[in-house]
Amino acid sequence: MARLALSVIVMMVAFIALTEGLRGVGPKKCCFKFNDKQVSKEKVMSYIRTSQRCSNSAILLNMVTGRQLCVKPSTAWVKDLITYLDTKNISGANSNL
Repeated sequence: MARLALSVIVMMVAFIALTEGLRGVGPKKCCFKFNDKQVSKEKVMSYIRTSQRCSNSAILLNMVTGRQLCVKPSTAWVKDLITYLDTKNISGANSNL
């Protein structure tokens, strides 16, 4: 009887470990469709680079409206927007001192 109880406990622990491990395997957000139209700088709050584990390299733009847009990081206007946002965040952080 003790062996049966021990076997059940071992199986439960193995099952929990397996399901917990599978939960964090993939990236949280990847892009498969991209916005091609240029977006106004004033409409973008911030950006996030998608995980390197995604099949497509992408930038997620966090819009003022709360939406997110996927854009290609190689596009000229996206590069300019990232530079603008980085500069804005650095100068904004310094102004609070």
